Amino acid sequence: MRIHMAKLVGAKVLAGALSGQKAYAKLLELTRQEPLEPDPVFLDFAGVNVATASFLRETVLACRDTVRRRRSNFYPVIANANELVEEELNVLVTSGGDVLMLCTLDEESQPHEARLLGKLDPKSRLTFDLVQQRTETDAAELMRVHGKNERVQQTAWNNRLSALASLGVVVELSEGRAKRYRPLLAGVTYGN
Repeated sequence: MRIHMAKLVGAKVLAGALSGQKAYAKLLELTRQEPLEPDPVFLDFAGVNVATASFLRETVLACRDTVRRRRSNFYPVIANANELVEEELNVLVTSGGDVLMLCTLDEESQPHEARLLGKLDPKSRLTFDLVQQRTETDAAELMRVHGKNERVQQTAWNNRLSALASLGVVVELSEGRAKRYRPLLAGVTYGN
């Protein structure tokens, strides 16, 4: 799903908490109908000149947190953010110890240049990198392959994977009680 933020708000300057809350309500309405499979929802900032931190906190972070908390199959990704919008997003994620997935989208809605904005702690970063290296994995596999060197039990790997899924940077796939994880987008780089 692709949501054009400039069209959603009806402006090229997205500012203010109140305006952000109104846009957030619209985003929730658009993401009400759950997809059957995990699906990125691209919040496309093409055509947006400026977005303030207060607007972004009330829309982007609130939407991501809400859909991830309800264990939705939607995974919000910020697309086509210009330098000014990305700077404001960086302020938000850096101050909160958070991360967001960013990318550029082409005309066919195909993501390119996927990257994480913000900073993961070293253990989460290792887990994220391991998921990126595989097509799909689970905590038991990570424990078998990497747990011996780090003396990390399966529960710790489960917690790390679950935390990354709650941030929306990896996809959680439920198979009964078991959970598997895969990258949200391929070829994600880390850092600004």
